[in-house]
Amino acid sequence: MDFGKLEDISGVDFSLPPDNEFVSKTAFPSITPQASPQCYIGPPIWSNKEWVGKIYPTTAKEKDFLYHYTRQFNTIELNVTHYQIPSEATIKRWKEAAAQGFKFCPKWPQIISHERQLRECEELSHAFTNAVLGLEEHLGTTFLQLGPHFDPRQLGALENFLKQLPSSFPISVEFRHPDWFSNPAIWQKTLHLLHDLGMGTVISDVAGRRDVLHMSLSSSVATLRFVGNELHPTDFTRVDAWVQRFKEWFLKGLKTAYIFVHCGENNQAPELTKYWIQQLNLHCNLSLTPPRIQPKVIQGSLF
Repeated sequence: MDFGKLEDISGVDFSLPPDNEFVSKTAFPSITPQASPQCYIGPPIWSNKEWVGKIYPTTAKEKDFLYHYTRQFNTIELNVTHYQIPSEATIKRWKEAAAQGFKFCPKWPQIISHERQLRECEELSHAFTNAVLGLEEHLGTTFLQLGPHFDPRQLGALENFLKQLPSSFPISVEFRHPDWFSNPAIWQKTLHLLHDLGMGTVISDVAGRRDVLHMSLSSSVATLRFVGNELHPTDFTRVDAWVQRFKEWFLKGLKTAYIFVHCGENNQAPELTKYWIQQLNLHCNLSLTPPRIQPKVIQGSLF
């Protein structure tokens, strides 16, 4: 994930800001801890040949990577849908490969979000929602990443777009233009819109754009894109802080969390995801299954 990437993170303040006031006042329907909150967590890709012999069997073929991925993690940030609306055959193939309880979280196509800026795209939107609804019980949240030039002056276009979606369609919105966060009144208005529609926000924790770490929830579903730095020590202290924040949110009534763990080139994303899971289980009383990571055998190392 290149968004917000920094080569030198030594000067970054990675501390988590306090919650936006909207979280305690409006986001949760009641201050009742969830008996068994749902948490879905995983890296953002499944096609990584470096994982063969580490989290995939040594004999795994690329066509079977998704099958093995869904037996190590319980969700994925589905970026492939950002570039193409999946066909019915593709949806069927994904469903057949997925383990029980696994959730796909498709990213909205860029032709809708970036090229058309949410305007005059009703047919495309209908095609996308129909396609991903075919995932049935394997559909998690979808996430709509607004383009970098989509600013608060286009709030009306966002509202019109969201209101034409199917009732109760799962969606969280990722805002990137700095002006969404620089004006508190506009941001609160935006959160109220999402809350009234039953839709969520996407929070990003990335070194070079600390403004997108807005700590705002508009529903009882949280979606986090966490970007680590190749297992730098700060990756782990940041996870520790996030786990405590999720613990607070679960106690306040958060029902579901989706956590997508990026880590540089993602070769070490399984290790960072495993640490996330271990800490969530320890502090949030969850029972997530950590990935089984085997030390990779270097060719020739046995001789």
